[in-house]
Amino acid sequence: MTLDEYNGFCASLPHTTHVVQWGGAHVWKVGGKVFAIGGWSDGDGLAVTFKVSDMAYDVLKEQPGLRPAPYLASRGMKWIQRRSGESMDADALRDYLRESHRLIAAKLTRAVRKDLGIPL
Repeated sequence: MTLDEYNGFCASLPHTTHVVQWGGAHVWKVGGKVFAIGGWSDGDGLAVTFKVSDMAYDVLKEQPGLRPAPYLASRGMKWIQRRSGESMDADALRDYLRESHRLIAAKLTRAVRKDLGIPL
């Protein structure tokens, strides 16, 4: 997945906002809360960081091309960073980004969800 494809997909999700921060990372938010971060790659490809469920975290953290997200996971948060498509192709990444968006949106306050038109 390219940076343009990543940004285009995240933009297609409901109630999202985009900001470039933290040294050029493309950060996507829902209700002001981060659900995806694109950038920070040591290699040629795009590294993408996203929130996952506890079960997905336990499985994904051991897969090639994936790792617990630097900084976030070290603070006990269940975030994964995809550094290559070795064990997660672009379609699967889109599914996980969609799920990250859902997980973050579900944790927003009732007032914020109501303001955004997200089902309560």
